[in-house]
Amino acid sequence: MSRSLTQEQKERVWQLWAEGRSPRAIGREVGFWAQGVRNFVGHTGGVRPPKRRRSEHCLSKAEREEISRGLACGEGFRAIGRAISRPHTTVSREVNRNGGPQCYRAQAADEAAWGRARRPKPAKLHLNPKLRAVVEEKLCLKWSPQQISRWLRRTYPDHEAMQVSHETIYLSLFVQGRGALRRELAACLRRGRHTRHPRAQRPKHQGQGKIPGRVMISERPAEVEDRAVPGHWEGDLLLGKLPTGIATLVERSTRYCQLVELPEGHSAEAVRDALVKSIGSLPKQLRRSLTWDQGKEMLEHVQFTIDSGVQVYFCDPKSPWQRGSNENTNGLLRQYFPRRSDMGSLTQERLDAVAAELNGRPRQTLDWMSPGERLAQLLSETPAQG
Repeated sequence: MSRSLTQEQKERVWQLWAEGRSPRAIGREVGFWAQGVRNFVGHTGGVRPPKRRRSEHCLSKAEREEISRGLACGEGFRAIGRAISRPHTTVSREVNRNGGPQCYRAQAADEAAWGRARRPKPAKLHLNPKLRAVVEEKLCLKWSPQQISRWLRRTYPDHEAMQVSHETIYLSLFVQGRGALRRELAACLRRGRHTRHPRAQRPKHQGQGKIPGRVMISERPAEVEDRAVPGHWEGDLLLGKLPTGIATLVERSTRYCQLVELPEGHSAEAVRDALVKSIGSLPKQLRRSLTWDQGKEMLEHVQFTIDSGVQVYFCDPKSPWQRGSNENTNGLLRQYFPRRSDMGSLTQERLDAVAAELNGRPRQTLDWMSPGERLAQLLSETPAQG
């Protein structure tokens, strides 16, 4: 990855920033690291610098080319001035500023003039210490820039030098190059920001939480809803003291549960491998589908489906009732694994023992059969798949 943004990337960064995108989302879009985008935008306080333009009063590159050609032909400053419709004094200053008649080169002179033109205009607060002191005093009192601007206008109605717009105050705080106000005074602003954020509403989802290729629960087969056919599972993570946790699987029609050890943590790869191993231990007629929430631990769901043959369906955001059997079982499991308990030392043998206890409890929803009994009954009624 390049260590600096190209001009095209810079243009795209400012476009996306104006749309309210986050540095991380912008980085993904332009192919640059998020902190680099944050540094680039933060250098100017989140304010896009105005596009530089040449003044019509300055010499153009074409005029400098005419000067260079005139000098090569031995013409004087007056003759060159008449040819480009400029005073001879302008030609004289231009040539002498860039090495004299013998060394003058149009390209080098134009680049030097463009560089010299980059002189930041001193801010009003920088030129007026008395005004700057008043603004800093009010900022320390937690006044907003707009309150300060209006108060100055009312207090000094006939003294323009003691008036300043709220925009100038903001820019003096955000844009480092201005340096008129102490940067730490930005902490006195209501939001305490050091960078201007665009007014455009930031999209709720900017790619960081989306799971590519996911199949939503609305596309799940109808047979899953009536719980008549076994083999459709609901799953989730049960977290303890971070970063420890386990995976829980609950079969919808029987409430039969399996607990899965996660010795390598709950990254997408670790969860995928552990679930493939657990699901693979089941008879084929019990491997039909898996419903999960939109946690990032299922980023590897496509590979999981390839390895296990089990299609994954994702719940809608903030809809835990769509996998209610699993939610209920996780609540029961808190008897064994309280919140913030260390699950790193749990073995698969211990998890199997807890699952056996739950699967042996009679359930009212199963007409007081246990999940284990109900599963055995359904398996005897469902022919094995070849």
